[in-house]
Amino acid sequence: MSLQELEQAIKQLDKKQLARFRKWFEDYDAQAWDVQFEKDVKAGKLEHLASKAIADLKAGKCKEL
Repeated sequence: MSLQELEQAIKQLDKKQLARFRKWFEDYDAQAWDVQFEKDVKAGKLEHLASKAIADLKAGKCKEL
């Protein structure tokens, strides 16, 4: 199915079906994001962010939330 076909199919949903689709997609998207985040962590792609955050904390550039 192409993206255009998918868009057209979604437009045909009634309110109840659209609400169920939104919930399903939200869960699907969150799971996909979690998987990608975990891969990035394991690959060390976030190390520079952690290093900067620690440096900022030590330099007094952070405040309590």
